[in-house]
Amino acid sequence: MTSLKTLVFYATPEHDCSYLEGKKATTMFVDPRANISTELYTKLSALGFRRSGDHYYRPHCTDCNACTAVRLPVNLFTPSKSQKRNIKKNIGLETSITPPEFYQHHYNLYEKYISTRHADGDMYPPTEEQYRSFLVECNPSTFFLEFKYKGEVIGVSVIDELDDGLSAVYTYFDPAISSRSLGVYSILWQIEECKRRSLDYLYLGYWIENCRKMEYKTQYRPLELFVDGQWTRFTN
Repeated sequence: MTSLKTLVFYATPEHDCSYLEGKKATTMFVDPRANISTELYTKLSALGFRRSGDHYYRPHCTDCNACTAVRLPVNLFTPSKSQKRNIKKNIGLETSITPPEFYQHHYNLYEKYISTRHADGDMYPPTEEQYRSFLVECNPSTFFLEFKYKGEVIGVSVIDELDDGLSAVYTYFDPAISSRSLGVYSILWQIEECKRRSLDYLYLGYWIENCRKMEYKTQYRPLELFVDGQWTRFTN
C-alpha cells in the first residue's frame, strides 16, 4: 500500500506561468504509478496538493510562492448578502449526482464553456482527449454534480470527496446563462453538501493575491491558507 512516506515526487522543467506574466513555474508531481487512496489523497490535500485527471501536483517554484492552497472551514461559514441572493436566484434548479464518466452532452457544454470563457487559456482549444484526461480520468472518490433547468443540464461540477472534506476540482456551465453565476452557486452547494456529509472543509484549490481570475475565492470566509507548512486564517 502506497503511503505518504513511500511516495516518489518529480519536478517538471521550468515553464511559463499560467497566471503571472513573465514568471517561470515549476510543478511537483506525485509519481503517476502510485496508488492514491482516499486516505492518502486527504493527506496530500492537507499539504497543499491538487488533482488534475490522474495527476496530483503542487507548485514548486524556486523564486516565487504566490500560489497558495486555500480551504474553507464550512461550519464557520455564513453567506454574504450577495451569496444569499445567488441562492435565491437559483431556487428551482435541479441537482443530481452522476458517476464520473464521459457523457457527450457534458463535453458539448464544456467545449462551449472553454471556447467562450477561456479562449485565452491553456485549455483552449478544447478536445475530447483533453477533456477526458482532465476531468474523466479521476480518483475513485470523484462524482459529477449536474445542474439542470427544465430538465436540461446547464452546468457540471467535478468534485472529490476526501476524509475531511470535499475538493472542488472544476465547474463549467452554459455561458448563455452566466447571469445565474453557477460558479458561485456550485461552491455554496458544496459547502452545504460538506455539512450534510459531516465533513469539515471545502478545498478550493490555489489562490494568488492580485490575480483577477482567483480573487473570487476570498469571498468565502473564513478562508484558510496553507503557508509555511501550516493552515492559517486569511485576514485581509
